[in-house]
Amino acid sequence: MITLTTLRWVPPFARGVVRDLRVRWALEEAGIQYQERLIGPEDQASAAYRALQPFGQVPAIETDSLKLFESGAIVFHIAERSEALMPTDPDGRARTSAWMFAALNSIEPHVQHYAALDLFHEGEPWAQARRPSALEAVQRRLTQLEDWLGGRDYLEDRFSAGDLLMSTVLRILRHTDIVASRPMLNAYQRRCEARAAFQKALADHLKPFESIAA
Repeated sequence: MITLTTLRWVPPFARGVVRDLRVRWALEEAGIQYQERLIGPEDQASAAYRALQPFGQVPAIETDSLKLFESGAIVFHIAERSEALMPTDPDGRARTSAWMFAALNSIEPHVQHYAALDLFHEGEPWAQARRPSALEAVQRRLTQLEDWLGGRDYLEDRFSAGDLLMSTVLRILRHTDIVASRPMLNAYQRRCEARAAFQKALADHLKPFESIAA
């Protein structure tokens, strides 16, 4: 049984985008059962948790034989074992891997930087000064992504772990209208998030926060 470690509480703006959602979604797509372990700041700072996740972040997973951290690495590990997330032919697997790296390396850094200016540094003069250039970088990458999608439903000829990661990156911009104002990209994200596995993963991701609020 896989144990997924994630946070027992996050502020409202982070709910629905914490990166355990990616892992939950991958596990649901793959049909793999798991159990969750919820932690708080005191756990993140502990030596025991740093032995599992050197940076004290989430998510991390544990099995009888493996301890693994970083959401992209975990999703890749799951995808390699599931045809639902990665084709069986070598070329298809390579293309899926390329899109996974593209989501995390070519798109997410720009998206995360822009979101951090809004969510963590709102009102600070230096952040306001950087915001236009950060927005320009995001828009440029999203235009390039749209150019690739063209009339495709997904990044390649079927849904894969590349789409899973890409659509979770796009979710980071949900506090803006950046994706919503791009009909093709908005439809792509909605198509990915309409999947039953995503809906189940999202519900399970939000459940701990709802129980605390109650």
